[in-house]
Amino acid sequence: MAIEVKVPTLGESVSEATIGEWLKQPGDRVKLDEPIASLETDKVAIEVPAPAAGVLGEHKVAVGETVEVGAVIATIEDAQQAGETTQVAEREQDQPASERPPAAAPASAPAPAEPDVDHTTTLSPAVRRAVLEHGVDPTQIKGTGKDGRLTKEDVLAAAKARKDAPAPSVSAPAPAPTPSPASAAAGERREERVKMTRLRQTIARRLKGAQEEAALLTTFNDCDMTAVIEAREAYKELFAKKHGIKLGFMSFFAKAACLALKDVPAVNARIEGDEIVYHDYVDISVAVSAPNGLVVPVVRNADAMSFAEIEQAIAEYGQKAKDGTLTMADMTGGTFTISNGGVFGSLMSTPIINPPQSAVLGLHRIEDRPVARGGQVVIRPMMYLALSYDHRLIDGREAVTALKIIKEAIEDPMRMLIDL
Repeated sequence: MAIEVKVPTLGESVSEATIGEWLKQPGDRVKLDEPIASLETDKVAIEVPAPAAGVLGEHKVAVGETVEVGAVIATIEDAQQAGETTQVAEREQDQPASERPPAAAPASAPAPAEPDVDHTTTLSPAVRRAVLEHGVDPTQIKGTGKDGRLTKEDVLAAAKARKDAPAPSVSAPAPAPTPSPASAAAGERREERVKMTRLRQTIARRLKGAQEEAALLTTFNDCDMTAVIEAREAYKELFAKKHGIKLGFMSFFAKAACLALKDVPAVNARIEGDEIVYHDYVDISVAVSAPNGLVVPVVRNADAMSFAEIEQAIAEYGQKAKDGTLTMADMTGGTFTISNGGVFGSLMSTPIINPPQSAVLGLHRIEDRPVARGGQVVIRPMMYLALSYDHRLIDGREAVTALKIIKEAIEDPMRMLIDL
C-alpha cells in the first residue's frame, strides 16, 4: 500500500504553491520527516516532509506546476515494502557472483563539453548559472547549504580553488580533445531562459503595484556616522562577550527609526480602504538578500527591544534566509521597512515601499567626504539616507521630520538613551 504525500497547509491566505524542486527521486529511500520536495509560495520556500519512512514512489506533478493545499504530489511505499526491498537486495549480495542476474553493461558516452547539470535537478537557477559560467563539476563540490545542497558561494569557492591550484606537471602533452559543436565557435554568444520563481513573480507584481497605487516620493538627507562608528568600536568586544552577538549598525538605525515613528505616527501607519490605521507598536521589516530574491522578515516590537535583541533577531533571520528556512510567520506583518543597499556598495537610491506599509528607509554605503564643521572643512564618514513614502498618507513635512530625527539620533546616539 502506498502512502500519499500531500501539500501541507501553507499559511494564512495562501492556498497554492509551485513545485520548486524535487529533493528526492523515485526509488530513493526516505526517512520520516525527511524533506522530499520544495514548494515556492508568494513569500517563502517551504519543504514538504515525508509522512512515513520508505521508498519514494512516483512524482505526481512536475517541477514548475502549481498545486493546491491538500493535493497529492507523490507516493511513498510503506515500511513493510521498503523492508522487503532491502531484504531482496541483501539476498542478492549473499548470492555467488555466478548465480546473480547479469548486470546491464554501462552505456558509453562522450564526456560533455560543459558540466552536466541537466540531471542535477536540485540545483537552484542561481547555482545552475554559476556552474555553467565557471565550468565546474557540481558533483565534485561539497554543499554547505541545508541538507548538503549547493549554494552559489560553494560554486564560486570551487571555481576560485581550481583557478588558484597549480597546473599538474606532465611528461608529455595530452592530445587535445575534439571540441563539441556546442563549444566549437570561440566567443560564442549564448542565451539561457529560466522561468521566474513564484517568489520573484510576486516581488515583481507587488513592487509594480506599489508604484501604480501609491503616490511615491523620496526625501534625502546625509548622516555623519562618526559617533556611531566610535561607539561601536569602543564597545563591540564587550558587547559580543556579554551578548554573544556582534554589534552592527542596523540596531542603531532600528532604534533611531523607532524614535522617529513614535514622534511621527503617520510614517508608521497604513491606508486601508478609506481609513488610516495607526499602530502603537513598531514591527520593522528588515530587507534581507536570499538565494531566490529579496525577502523582508519582521522584527516585532522593535521599540521594546534592546540593541542586543535586535541584532540577534536580524542575525537569525539572515541565517534562515540563507538556508531557505524562513516561514510565513516570519514574513507576515511589518509596519515599517529598513533596506540596506550599502552592503552592496550603493551610494544613493530611491527604495520602493513594501505594501501595505507607507514608508521605507534606505541605507547606503559609508564614504569619507569633505564636510563643513565649525567653519572648517573636515573629512567625515558620511552616509546618504533616503526615506520613500506614500504621499497620500504622509505629508512632506512629516517625512522630512522623521528622517531628520533618524539623522540626529545617529549623529548623537545619546538621544536614543534618553528618548529625545
